Amino acid sequence: MTWDEMRPLLETATRETLSMVGIATLVALLVGLPIGVLLVLTDRGGLLRNRPVNKAVGAVVNVGRSLPFIILMLALTSFTRWVVGTSLGWEAASVPLAVGAVPFYARLVETSVREVDGGLVEAVQAMGGSTWTVVRKALLPEALPSLVAGLTTTVIAVVGYSAMAGTVGGGGLGTLAYTYGYMRFETDFMVVIVIELIILVTLVQLIGDLAVRSLGQRGRGTGPVRLLRRRGAATAVTVPAQQTTPGGETPAPGSADSTGDGTAAAPASAASPR
Repeated sequence: MTWDEMRPLLETATRETLSMVGIATLVALLVGLPIGVLLVLTDRGGLLRNRPVNKAVGAVVNVGRSLPFIILMLALTSFTRWVVGTSLGWEAASVPLAVGAVPFYARLVETSVREVDGGLVEAVQAMGGSTWTVVRKALLPEALPSLVAGLTTTVIAVVGYSAMAGTVGGGGLGTLAYTYGYMRFETDFMVVIVIELIILVTLVQLIGDLAVRSLGQRGRGTGPVRLLRRRGAATAVTVPAQQTTPGGETPAPGSADSTGDGTAAAPASAASPR
């Protein structure tokens, strides 16, 4: 197959893959982020401690993460057909991709939020902050670099899932690789698709690393958290220690044992001979 014949197929498949990955990532961010925060808030010692809710949500997340994507995609065939009207094509593949990405990112969010210093949460509460204020002003800003790193990992995982979906009619680069590279033994086609996937994953990782580095250099926390950090820096100023007299007592200002500049006076010389 010549490049002129290959190029339009690659362009269409790339658009389909990017569409699938974009939809699944957006759903994972909108649904997985609140679920991850909820798991932290309702856990033991959380602001909204509720063990039944925590156990129920955690069980659903664990079930979603434990299923291999191919099995999940086949299990959701009826649901996918009900949502988009078909079980084939990139639109249909977007449904199981989103369902699989949500629990994956939710666990990453939970891990990131748990790493936030509990002292900041207590300090914001002491300043009169509500639970929503703690989440918005302390938990999410402090965990933001880690959340972005987790989102980068999720996007890369979804790219791999999209290639798997292509083997069962999900569209995108996976379908192209299976149809031409595997079924028709078009080795050059397969090599081009592999290179394109490598470039795509590398770009996603590079953008994610740059975002994490930028957020780390800019500093984290807003409002009360930044105020607390400034107060902590102000109290870290070192206070010079007072000097003591040879007897071990601290001379009072203006006393005979203290000089005008606040330093201890030198010991008197020996008595002169008669």
